[in-house]
Formats: sequence, C-alpha cells, structure tokens
Amino acid sequence: MTIKRGGFTNRLGFVAAAAGSAIGLGNIWRFPYEAGQNGGAVFLVIYIICIFAICFPVMVGEIAVGRKSQSDAYGAFRALGNKRLAVIGGFGILCGFMILSFYNVVAGWAFGYFLEIVFGDLLQEKDFGAFFSSYVTDFWDNLIYSLVFMAATAWIVMKGIKEGIETASKIMMPILFLLLIGLVIHALTLDNAWEGVKFYLWPDFSELTIKTIYAAVGQAFFSLSLGMGALITYGSYVSKKENITRAATVVTLADFSVAFLAGLLIFPLVFSQGQQPTAGPGLVFVALPGIFQHMDPLIGRVVGGGFFLLLCFAALTSTISLLEVPTAYFVDEKKWPRKPVVWGLALTIFIMGLPSLLSQGASPFLTNFLFYEGASKTFLDLISDVFSEVGLPLGGFMISIFIAFKWKTRNLTAEIAQGNPEYPGSKLERFINFMITTICPLFLGLLFIVTVLQKFFNIEVFHLIGL
Repeated sequence: MTIKRGGFTNRLGFVAAAAGSAIGLGNIWRFPYEAGQNGGAVFLVIYIICIFAICFPVMVGEIAVGRKSQSDAYGAFRALGNKRLAVIGGFGILCGFMILSFYNVVAGWAFGYFLEIVFGDLLQEKDFGAFFSSYVTDFWDNLIYSLVFMAATAWIVMKGIKEGIETASKIMMPILFLLLIGLVIHALTLDNAWEGVKFYLWPDFSELTIKTIYAAVGQAFFSLSLGMGALITYGSYVSKKENITRAATVVTLADFSVAFLAGLLIFPLVFSQGQQPTAGPGLVFVALPGIFQHMDPLIGRVVGGGFFLLLCFAALTSTISLLEVPTAYFVDEKKWPRKPVVWGLALTIFIMGLPSLLSQGASPFLTNFLFYEGASKTFLDLISDVFSEVGLPLGGFMISIFIAFKWKTRNLTAEIAQGNPEYPGSKLERFINFMITTICPLFLGLLFIVTVLQKFFNIEVFHLIGL
C-alpha cells in the first residue's frame, strides 16, 4: 500500500511549522526563569551566541538530512547511513515520544490557568504557591485539561502536513507574536518596569561563570527542539527548491525573538511588583499570577488570561511537531494510514503521561519516585531529565557526528546547494562545516557528560575543576 507523504506548500509553510516546533514552553516558561537564575543580561548574551553558533549549524544539518532522505527520522539515518545507524533516529523518536508525555501535562496546566483566570477566581487567591501545589495535585481537572490538549494536537496532526500542521502554524504563529508584543507593551508601562529592563538588557560580565555558559547551551538546544528528529521529519516535507540556510535563519530568529520578548515581558512585570527574578520554575505559575492580581481586576484578567493563552498557543505548536515525529515513522516505515496512527499514538502517549500527571502530589509513590541530585524527584522530573535534559544533547551529539564523519560535509553541502547555488565555497559553508565537525560535537558531548554527572551522580563538575 502506497501512502502519500504530502509536503509543505511553500517556504512560509515550512518556516511557520518549524518555528512553531521550536517555539514552545521552553521560550516562554523556561527561558525567563533560566535567565533570572543566571544573571539576566549576561545569560542573554551567551544564549544569543549559543543559539546562532552551536544550534544553527545543527538545525541546518537536521533539515538537510530530512530533505535528502525524504523520510522520517529513523528512515533518514538508515537511508543515508545504514540500518545500525538508524538507531540514532529511533532514539530521537523515543525522546520526542516521552517528552510529549510530560509536556502535554504542563501544557494542560497552562490551559487550566487560562480558564481559571478568565472564568474563575484564581486572581482572588491569597497564596499562589499553595494554590499551584493544590492545583497540580487535582487529578481529575488536570486529566481533562491534558486530554483536551492532546485531542487538539491529534486533530491537527491527523489532517496532515498541508491542511493540518501548515495551516494551524500559519494561524497560530502570528497570533502568538501579536499577543506577546501586546503584553510586552503593557508591561513596559508599569511602575519600576525599567528596572526589569535594566536587569535583562544591561549585562554585568562580572557575573559570567562557566555555569552560565552551561545553562545557556542547554537552554538554546532545548528551545530549538533539536536532537529528537523533529526538524529531520519536517525537513523531509520541504521542496528541493527551498533555501535551507535562509529558512533555518528565519526559524532561529523567530525562536530567539519569542524568547527575547518573553523576557522583556516577564522581568518588567516581576520588578514592577518588587519581586525577585530568581523564582525558578515557579516564576510563571506562582509569581506572575500575584503580579496580575495587583492590577486593576479587569486588566488583570485580560493580561493574565492573554499570557496563559499565549503559553497555550506556544505549547500547541510544539506538541504538534512532537506527535508528528512518531507519526511519520509509522506512516513511512510501516505504511499505516495516518488517521488511526495519529489517534493511536495520541492515546498511548496520553496514557504514558498519566504517571507524570499523578506525580505532582496525587500519588505519594510517584511524587517521591527517586532520589538523585541531592533531592527527592517526581516521576515527571525523571522523564524530563532522562529524555530532555540528557537525551536531547546526546541526540544532537550523535547527529553532528553522523553528518561530520558518516554522511560527510560534502554531501551536506551538495544538499544545501539545491536551492542555494551560491552556498558551496561561501563563508557560511566553511562556518557550518567547521562548527558541525568540531565545536558542536564538543559542546554537546560535554553538555551530555556534565548533565549526567550532575543529575544522576551528584558530581558538581565545575566545583571539581575550580570553576
């Protein structure tokens, strides 16, 4: 049975979908708290360097591998390498599958907060920390929210590349940017907002440490959804006429723009209420509602609801790409029809996410699942650490090594040249080839090793070497 794969209709369709894959909770939820904990502006400077110097070449490589093979992540490495090397793609598919299982839970929290702010009484709470702890413990509400989110994701992916992913991305990405820009404009009008801008945009390089660089590399790689086959899969739907480097540049700029604007939104909000930017992961779900509460009641509902709606759109554009990765595998490799594959995978991933949902207090066993990194960890923490914090750098490292030493940079150049005839012999070619054969594998390999040692063996590498 022959299954028609479909493809993006034009560059805009691909860029919108690829940017949607990259732009997600990592930009709006994780980036601000990472910046807040790592010096603000100095983290931003290192992040910019990392995203363009290290992540951009890997992104170009992933898209080129996908377009050359015209296959899913597993089939791409088999076609351009051999069956044994296909395990690289298989590992990426597994990471995406498991990441979506907990990502959907966090997306459900954002959707629930949107409803609670706009239609409920969340902004009348007195202790947002206690509310959040109680909220994530509520199994049934979160079950419904995450189920709705997964169903929306599956419905879009089921409709295919052109009618589903491309159309949804073209609608959601402009809305996302408009919401974000509107919220930033409002935030900058608040009292003491410019203290937040100063913290975010005026770097103090005396605060620069090796830990800042380590955090920035990890955030940049996580933010762009690299290392798990998403861009290989999307790349396989791209026309040979498209300019890969130009498209990758636009995607990288779009991803950076959302992260930058998220910081420009959140830090003025935080400083306007005299709060600390170092609140960590709870910055969005605990600190921000308190800020919205101190606004005029109507404005608080509008701004707060708008923010969490923004978070929902960002999450949905990423969950779409996460579900498309395993979907493409079963459609390409097994020749199964898209519709039953999508709904079967969505149901399976949703069920796989139930332990993560229960691990926020509903189940004591899953809440205190393991002890590592000097602390008790939930089941969600474990899945996130293994498949996101560790799995993505490992996947990126293996992809870089594959391109550099198996597929070879000459083949990378030849593929990019189909749509960009000026690329061979250019400075950009020399830059990408140098980075993907030396710097990218080195940094990603070190990121993988340091993360494993710190998280699972409680070995502070930087302390050991006096940094």
